[in-house]
Amino acid sequence: MSQRPLGFGIWGTGMIAEFHAKALAEIAGVKLIAAYNRSPAKGREFAAKHGIVFADTPEELLANPAVDIVCLCTPSGDHLAPALACAKAGKHVVVEKPLEVTLARCDELTAACAKAGVTVAGILPRRFGAGAVALKAALEAGRFGKLTLASALIPWWRTQAYYDSAAWRGTFALDGGGAMMNQGIHTVDLLLWLLGAPKRVSATTGLVAHDGIEVEDIAAGWIEFANGCRATLASSTACWSSTGFPAEIRIHGTTGAAVLRDDKLTAFEFEKPLPADGAFLAPATEGGGAGANDPKAIGHAWHRANLEEAVAAIRAGKQPAVNGAEGRKAVELILALYQSAQAGGTPVELPLMRDPVLRKLGAKK
Repeated sequence: MSQRPLGFGIWGTGMIAEFHAKALAEIAGVKLIAAYNRSPAKGREFAAKHGIVFADTPEELLANPAVDIVCLCTPSGDHLAPALACAKAGKHVVVEKPLEVTLARCDELTAACAKAGVTVAGILPRRFGAGAVALKAALEAGRFGKLTLASALIPWWRTQAYYDSAAWRGTFALDGGGAMMNQGIHTVDLLLWLLGAPKRVSATTGLVAHDGIEVEDIAAGWIEFANGCRATLASSTACWSSTGFPAEIRIHGTTGAAVLRDDKLTAFEFEKPLPADGAFLAPATEGGGAGANDPKAIGHAWHRANLEEAVAAIRAGKQPAVNGAEGRKAVELILALYQSAQAGGTPVELPLMRDPVLRKLGAKK
C-alpha cells in the first residue's frame, strides 16, 4: 500500500521560499499545500504562482489537516515563535539557516519540538553536495592522516541595495549577524561537519563597505579544533567581482590534501591514491561562485537533497542528518567569533557558557 504524500506548508514567502517550493516540486511523495506570509499581497502572489492555498493567518495554515510539515522561511531571528506554534499544532518543522540567532533560542526551539514529538530539520544544504560528501567520506576513512591545517574563505559581494531592501537586513535582532552569520554560515557548518568540535577561536570584524547596518561586512579569525587542526576563516560581503568567487575550503593532513570550491573538488590528493579519486575532481575555474554576488543565483539542488533526506527521516521516525543539535553548532561557533571580536580578538573557549551580548561589531573606516 503506497504512503499518502506528506503535505508541506511554507511560513514566509520571501526569496528563500522559492528555493523550497522548487525543491519540493521535484521530490516524490510530498506535496506543497499552503503558504502564509504576513504581507497578504506577497503571500497571495506566491500561492498563485505555485498553485497552492494562501492562509490568511498562521492559525489557518496550522489548522490545515493536509499540512504535515512547515518550512520556516521567516527572517533568521524570527524562527522561534513560528516553530513553537508549529510544535503546539503537531507539525514537523524545517528551519532555514540559521536555526536561530542565539543559543538560548536554538535550545528553546529544539526542546519544544522534542516535547511535542515533532521533528526539527535544519537547512544547511551544502552538506549534501557530491563534493562535500566525498570529502567527508575520505576524512572518516582516515585518508588525510593527522589533520594539520585548514581554511575557509567566503569572498562575496552584496550591494547597498541588498541591505536596504528590507528593514530587518543588517540587524542583530533579525539577521543575527552579517557576513559570518548570514552568508558564511554554510561554509562554517561544512568546516565543523568535516573537522569536528572546535576548542578555541579568535576573530576581528568590521564594517567597511556598507552604511546603515549594525552587522559586519568583513570578518576574519582562526579556529583551533579539538583534534589539533588549526584553521583560518574569512567571510565578507565587501569583495566585489564581476562574476563572484566560490566559497572555498582547504583541508590538509599528513597524508592528504583537498580543496572544495562550492561543491567542486579541485584538489583531492593522497599519499596512497585510489583509482576512483580522479572521478571526484572538477576543473578549477575562477568566478561564478554560487550566491557570491547574487543570493538568488544558487539553484535549488542542494535544498532538494537536504529536504529529501529530512522527508525520509520523518517518514522513518528518525532524526534527520541536520537536526536541532547539528543546526546549533554553527550558530555557537559564529557567536564565539563575534564575542572574540568584541573583546579585541581575545581568544574564546568553546563550548560557550552563555550567549554573548552583541553590539555593533565594527565601524566603517
